[in-house]
Formats: sequence, structure tokens, C-alpha cells
Amino acid sequence: MTLHQKPNTLQTDSFWMPFTANRQFKKAPRLFASAEGMHYTTVDGRKVIDGSAGLWCVNAGHGRRQIAAAVERQLMNLDFAPSFNMGHPLAFDFAERLTEIAPKGLDRIFFTNSGSESVDTALKIALAYQRAIGQATRTRLIGRERGYHGVGFGGMSVGGMVANRRAFATHLPGVDHIRHTHDLTRNAFAKDQPDHGAELADDVERMVALHGADTIAAVIVEPVPGSTAVLPPPKGYLQRLRELCTKHGILLIFDEVITGFGRLGAPFAADYFGVTPDMMTTAKGITNGTVPCGAVFASRKIHDGLMTGPEGTIELFHGYTYSAHPTACAAGLATLDIYKDEQLLTRGASMAEYWRDGLHSLKGLPNVVDIRNVGLMGAVEVAPRSDGVGARGYDVMVDCFNRGLYLRMSGDSFALSPPLIVEKSHIDDIVSILGDAIKRVA
Repeated sequence: MTLHQKPNTLQTDSFWMPFTANRQFKKAPRLFASAEGMHYTTVDGRKVIDGSAGLWCVNAGHGRRQIAAAVERQLMNLDFAPSFNMGHPLAFDFAERLTEIAPKGLDRIFFTNSGSESVDTALKIALAYQRAIGQATRTRLIGRERGYHGVGFGGMSVGGMVANRRAFATHLPGVDHIRHTHDLTRNAFAKDQPDHGAELADDVERMVALHGADTIAAVIVEPVPGSTAVLPPPKGYLQRLRELCTKHGILLIFDEVITGFGRLGAPFAADYFGVTPDMMTTAKGITNGTVPCGAVFASRKIHDGLMTGPEGTIELFHGYTYSAHPTACAAGLATLDIYKDEQLLTRGASMAEYWRDGLHSLKGLPNVVDIRNVGLMGAVEVAPRSDGVGARGYDVMVDCFNRGLYLRMSGDSFALSPPLIVEKSHIDDIVSILGDAIKRVA
């Protein structure tokens, strides 16, 4: 028995928890001690099904010994190597393996350590590229309302989740936002992609009319916004967005930190929707959540556009101490092996219909106002209570945890994204526990 499993011995004051109501949490901590497969185990020994793949990242399930063994070997062989003017073989091997599963044309890989870093990297590359090709007036970045692109100043600025922005007065200048696509009036309880809203992509034309195409460097969107509780794109929306960006010489960036690595039943959302961006940001599932790592997938056009000047010139003054960290690369290569051997990058397609039907069976429960799904992503939204947005959602989340289900709460919505090893019996358990919690909290 470890210290924190003994009653009244856990000291919670020192750890300032991220994206958490600290005072509320520390009155009744919810603590995991171990994990295996589809389940966490709490410090008091209860099994809790992982309904959210950790934080959208544990795509191959927990406790994969193949990854742990690869990390251990790497730590004993080469614990760290710099990527500034030096290198190590695994970095090049990992990049090559990633290009094998990437959407066609996105075959240049820049390593980061998180989704936030991937976003800021992609934004900087977009600005540097436009300058390098003689389009230095293109400095404006366009995000989308309700978008989440991490917590760096770049990602926060192009992001559109209000609570993530309003406490921080300083944002990047020259940023604007197109409208979000969430439309309860026309699309409530839509299955997979909603029918209405493709015309919202025409907001790009509004940005062009307002600012001028020659000032806009890039548009960044999540193909399926996740942190704002799963908003599948309307049919034709992403295709229209691609057409407009191409028309006006604007780079299109897909934030695939959540949707990448099999979440929709295809390697990437770009594959699932048949729309190829100019760059793609990734993280989370790239190492199955074991070691922090991220990557920007860039087109050869963008990469080669920056390979100018004397050969000894640094082409992009950007990077991180831990870019292509040896242990992250080892974890990533082992993760890719698992994805390939178990066909996890496409397995979600065979489970998507059962997942969709299970979630939509909750329609009609008290206060349920919307259910959304695409691939192995889903959300159930309940109406807020009079005591504030998120109050009902919090009570449902705690009830689920106490009865054996972990899920992500976003206000009064519950975002679900189980590991890709999920079986129908697990989906049944997730739906049953969530449904009962909604009824009890009503």
C-alpha cells in the first residue's frame, strides 16, 4: 500500500491542477492508481472504464508493454540527444514511418512535444512560408469560434473558446474568427455529419472582403472540434473551406491533435473527409499518450518554399529542446507498430455504427438536448440548470465516476472517445452508466 492509499494522508495543496476547479476537486479528490486495457483502477481499487481515452490520447488502450519496453531500452541506450545541428537515427525513422500513414502530400515532419506546440509551430511556419515566397503582407491568422488549439499564445489567439481567452488580455494581433457550426435549431440529434451549415464556410469570403486576401496567411480549424464537445462538420463544409482557401492563396491547417491516429476510423480526419490541408497538427495518439510528443505534417510545397538561400543558412528559426526526443521517438515507433499490427487506425470504422446507435439511444432522457457523433467520437449535451452552466454536467460526471465511468465534461456536454480497442460490451457499459447518471441527476 502506497502512502496516498492510506486515509487522510494525501497532501493536495502543492499541485496547482490544470483546467480544474482546484478548490472543488481537493474537497473530494478523484484519483487513479493504475490502468490496463480499457480501464483505470482508482486508489481504492475500483475499476473505471475509460470513456475518453485519457484525454483523447490513449488510442491503443492502457498498459501496452511493447511501448514501455521500447522506452526502457531507449533510456538505457540514449536518454537524450539534441536536434539542433545534431541528430539520432530514431528521429528520422519515426518521421519516415509517419509519412507512410499521412495523407498524400503531407510528407515533411516537424517534431514538437504537445498539441499546443504543434499549433504554434504550424502558425509560425505559415507566416514564414508566406514571407519566403514573397507574400510578406500575409500576416493575418484566421481561427474559428469554439475552436480549441491549445494554450500557447498562438493557439489561444486563434482559438475560440471564451473561457480559455478572456482572462488573458494579450492576444496575437491580426487574428480573426469565422463562425462555429453548432446549430441546435437545425441539427439537433443529427447522426454523423449534420445536413445544414456548409454555407458557414463562406465566412472565409467575409474575412477576405473585410481584410483582403493578401493579408491572410492561414485558416486553422479542427476537422471535428473536440474540446468544445464534438461538433461534426456539416456535409460539404470542409470541402468548401478547402476550395476557398485554395482560391485565395490562403493556407489551410487542420488541427488533428484529437482526430488523428484512428479516431474516426481512418488514419486522419483528412482521410475520412477526403480533404487534404496544407498542414496538419498532431500529438496525443502519436505515442498513445505515454511520452509527450507532437508533430506538424507539412506539404512538400511549404517545406521546399523555405529551403532557400545559402545552404548553410538555418531555414526556420524555430524548435524545442525536446523536439524528436529519443524516448518519444521510441514510444512513437512502438505505438505505430501496434496500430499497424492490430489495424487500429481503421478499426473504428467497424464500431462506428454500434457506437452511434448506442449514444443516440439516450435521446429522450431528462434534459438531453442534443447527441452528436462521428467515428468513435461522441457527445451528449444536457440543458443547463438555473444554478449555472456546467453545474448539471459536473454532477453527472461525478456520478459516472462513482459508478465506474470516466468521461470528459465540457460545460453541460459529455465528450466521449474510448480507446480504439473498445468492444461492443464496453460501449454498452458506457451508455448504460451515462444514461443512468443523467436520470439520477435530473
